[in-house]
Amino acid sequence: MEIGLTVGDSIDRLEATAEGFDFAEFGLAEAADVPESIDDDRLRDALDDRDLALDVHLPFKQDASTPVPEINEAIVAHQRRLLEWAGRLGARKAVLHGTVRNPHDTDQRPTFASQLSEIVAVGEDAGVEVVVENVGHQAHGLPLSVLGDIAEEVDAPVCFDVGHAYMEDGDDGIERFLRGYADRISHLHVHDVRSRGDTHMPIGAGEIDYGLLSEYLVDFDGTVAVEVFTDDVDLLQNTAGRVADSLGAEF
Repeated sequence: MEIGLTVGDSIDRLEATAEGFDFAEFGLAEAADVPESIDDDRLRDALDDRDLALDVHLPFKQDASTPVPEINEAIVAHQRRLLEWAGRLGARKAVLHGTVRNPHDTDQRPTFASQLSEIVAVGEDAGVEVVVENVGHQAHGLPLSVLGDIAEEVDAPVCFDVGHAYMEDGDDGIERFLRGYADRISHLHVHDVRSRGDTHMPIGAGEIDYGLLSEYLVDFDGTVAVEVFTDDVDLLQNTAGRVADSLGAEF
């Protein structure tokens, strides 16, 4: 198991906070000139200087699937451009939000499955594992069980965001997903939340029962990204240590 840190689209944040982690999860911003506007040499140097591997987070505002075939083709083309760049940089995994234009339109779920399958295949061609993330608490996110079923159907690995699952359906939602789809999880996003709406806090500051991980992710050998919105290195490393304890590992 490896424990890394999400750094958004900021090389400055990577340089300031990621020392001591195994990898950085670098976010691709929403601007049309990404990834061309990214300073590849500086990003490589920042990773190499800290002995960090690279994972990436694909842009999160664009839906992965719509009812319009021409738009869906463009979505796949866009993701291909980003994934090919990520592959050239040596990224191992790329996080894709599991979103559709209308998640309540059950007729569109086969279309999402097709889109996901295509994007996963594009990633494989680029040497990058695409992992689909649960965002069912958001307006365009598919519900947890639906995302899990589709991931099973198309053999897609999952980025399980523990905080997002809690926001969607509490500890019960976390436990149900882990019980049904733990073997599908390749990547974790960890942070704490409160039901009143506070998110991406250090573990221990919120309400999530992280002991659930130890029940369902025995001998987990994937990647874990700390996704806490602070630049306080002590807090970031404390969260890393807490999740390592939950999974029977060390940090």
